[in-house]
Amino acid sequence: MRNWINNFYYSFPVQLIILHMRSNLSLILIWLFLLLLITGQVGRKLGLQYLFLDPEYLGEVNFWSFFFLGLAYGGFFMSWNLTTYLLSAHFFPFLASLTRPFTKFSLNNFVIPLSFYLFYSGLLIHFQWAYEQLPAGTIFLNWLGLTFGAFTLILFYSIYFYFTNRDIGYYQKRQQAPPNLIHNIAPGRRKVDLEYIKLDRNTWNVKTYLNESLQSRLVRSVAHYESSLLMNIFKQNHFNALALQLLTTVILLLLGRLIDYSPFRIPAGASFLILLSLIHAFVGAITYWFNEWKITIFILLMLVTNFITSFDFFNVNNRAYGLDYEGQPAEYSYQALEEICTTGRVEEDVAETVNILNNWKNKVCPDTLEEKPKMVVLCVSGGGLKAATWTMQVLQTADSMLNGQLLDHTTLITGASGGMLGTAYLRELYGLKAQGQDINIYDKAYVDKITQDLLNSIAFTIATNDLFLPWSKFEYAGKSYHKDRGYVFEDQFNENTDFILDKPLAYYKSLEQEAIVPMLYISPSILNDSRRLIISPQSVSFMMVAPVAPQHREVLEIDAVDFQWLFRNKGAQELRFTTALRANATYPYVLPMVHLPTDPGVSVADAGLRDNYGILSASRFLQVFQDWIRENTSGVVLLQISSSEKIEEIPASDNKGILKKLFNPIGIAGKVLVTQEFEHDNTLGFIYDILGQDKFEVIRFIYRSSREDELAASVSFHITDREKANVLDAIHLPHNQNSLKKLQGFMLKE
Repeated sequence: MRNWINNFYYSFPVQLIILHMRSNLSLILIWLFLLLLITGQVGRKLGLQYLFLDPEYLGEVNFWSFFFLGLAYGGFFMSWNLTTYLLSAHFFPFLASLTRPFTKFSLNNFVIPLSFYLFYSGLLIHFQWAYEQLPAGTIFLNWLGLTFGAFTLILFYSIYFYFTNRDIGYYQKRQQAPPNLIHNIAPGRRKVDLEYIKLDRNTWNVKTYLNESLQSRLVRSVAHYESSLLMNIFKQNHFNALALQLLTTVILLLLGRLIDYSPFRIPAGASFLILLSLIHAFVGAITYWFNEWKITIFILLMLVTNFITSFDFFNVNNRAYGLDYEGQPAEYSYQALEEICTTGRVEEDVAETVNILNNWKNKVCPDTLEEKPKMVVLCVSGGGLKAATWTMQVLQTADSMLNGQLLDHTTLITGASGGMLGTAYLRELYGLKAQGQDINIYDKAYVDKITQDLLNSIAFTIATNDLFLPWSKFEYAGKSYHKDRGYVFEDQFNENTDFILDKPLAYYKSLEQEAIVPMLYISPSILNDSRRLIISPQSVSFMMVAPVAPQHREVLEIDAVDFQWLFRNKGAQELRFTTALRANATYPYVLPMVHLPTDPGVSVADAGLRDNYGILSASRFLQVFQDWIRENTSGVVLLQISSSEKIEEIPASDNKGILKKLFNPIGIAGKVLVTQEFEHDNTLGFIYDILGQDKFEVIRFIYRSSREDELAASVSFHITDREKANVLDAIHLPHNQNSLKKLQGFMLKE
């Protein structure tokens, strides 16, 4: 028994694990990170685990979606072997005396990847059986796709190394020496490696290894071989591995040119594995070439990269499609903002918006001007495709129940990210119907369209294009822009929604002025100073500051910017509408920040950074037009559609270790949405006072999981079929049914 344990401990697979734990911990951490992802320990609220458990390809979860995921896993597995072979093979001189040394190294390096694969397979099968409730045949086909994809990629690598790698037997048969490659090794590293081989020193005292038949074989001495001969064999294998990794990178660059074609938009999980493979290769290359200097070199590379990309030629910022970036940029300064608020422009914009409100009143009350209709202001929250699904479900259900009165009585729509994607889509359908097209806006097929995957395109573009700087270009409105994940997001979104939203902002100006569709304020956050950028086809300078500000300029600061005024000379009306929606839904890192043509340059990101529920814009609007509202309406309902729970459990702060206590004081920074809700409720309290409690009502539709045994749907640009069903069913929950009844009662109340 003791001999068996001793032999097991000194076997090649076990010694490789110990070596990796000591010298290649950064590579093992990548495996650990991937494990935490697929189990949902990291990124659960973002639904990252579903990228690997429920991958989607061309709108379907099937054999082929798992096949592409398997291909990527096979590449990740081989990247692990290539990198660790580069870094570790020289510690085991006996390998150079074996036939196919890299193959044998990979077979003995199986512990981590095989363990991960078995655990992943078990988790996948359990997820599809217990959660998705798929039939056994479908589960088997999906697992087979994963396995076959991984096997295919590994087979490709094996064929490559079979024809390129050479072993000592190859050169002995031909009585020739391998190419002299050891002169390419750093002198210090070369001396150490040669010394190990010369002394026949297997650093880890390996006694046995596994061959291709998975049989245990004793390690032979290599003392009788010329050390430089064995080292050259190692290096010849190494350079073949580096050549393959370089070829893989070139292929990724070429694939980046194909982001416009749907068949190349592989599952997001596969793109993520490709990204991890690149990280493997990068870490390995830095360590291989620079050894003890690796951390210093890595820091220097980051600094040099940051410096180089600060130049215009390499600094490829995402741009707002339709805006003019040539010539004199727009001035962005507080003095310029203040100037607009102290001229007659605000009064003019108020008057134009009053005309829109009058047209709306005439639309809903065509028979008499004396009748006072109910006004609806719609606020929708962010939350990815979950929010888009929930918004569509609530609006379709409520408007149908009220026989079309809800959207007819809606004057303004505000909100953030996913909720605005869904609302803008439904508003477009409503507008097309109002213009005579035969459209049933309550058709659930439109929910299916808005919930189609957006993440595959983004992830694929990041892995194949954006990491290498996006050089490809396209034209919009006669102007040239770079293709990146922002471009492909819009392209995929337009494809999913039949391109009915692919229009310039100017298209909606007359539709809103004639009250054919409600006004819609898009309000991404300006990262430079945290102000909100109010994007509308109308001029809305009255949204820039509280209405009493002109009399109290020294007290009240401007907190928003009118897009039409700021970019009046840069083609504001030509802005692509889907670009405005994207800017409003720019999750940090997932989508690129939108850089605007201003001096100094500013960038905008997700509206949720300032106002995830649209309450700030809605309350400012109600405050500005309070007199008209009191005189011309019988009351206002602010309809809030939220994709997240309003009142959450209070987390405990006791029994925390010293590290958690250290970071506990800054934990409130992660409660930005909760903080927003507190401020919003305070603001709504003022609106009650302004309009009167009998003339103002807040009605909330809040999504929470419709099944007690399921977590809430994730915040992502990908939603599973099970999550979508969960979101749609939430309309039947008691609190949402009560909101429907409350809304019906308010709208029918005289």
